[in-house]
Amino acid sequence: MDCIFCKIAKKEIPSKIITETNKSIAFLDAFPLSRGHTLVIPKCHYEKVQDMTDMDNTDLFNTVHKVISKVDKLTGATLLAIHNGKDSGQEIPHVHVHLIPRQSSDHAGPVHSMFKDRPKLSDEELDELYAKIKSS
Repeated sequence: MDCIFCKIAKKEIPSKIITETNKSIAFLDAFPLSRGHTLVIPKCHYEKVQDMTDMDNTDLFNTVHKVISKVDKLTGATLLAIHNGKDSGQEIPHVHVHLIPRQSSDHAGPVHSMFKDRPKLSDEELDELYAKIKSS
């Protein structure tokens, strides 16, 4: 497998490591969207969050919880983002959590600004989606 994040986790590629555990690692993004943009990844290769073991999931999000305090001190506001699969915008097929320091002057807007053609759903459609998601 030729996964850049696996190589970073194995220290085959240098990175600016902020912290790490036996199961996860946090480091500065090499192509930051803002100053302090940090990635937190599991050391084991998983493409999607739901593929992770409970132990790796818990460790990853404990690391996110620990690191976000540090990143948040830069601007006082941090966007957390996970692209879960290629169609969601995931460019590297390895679970990674973005911690992106935000401020009003970055003009990035809220997550809702990413979607230009948002669906207009009726109450019945919402009920149908609710039932489908809840029962699966």
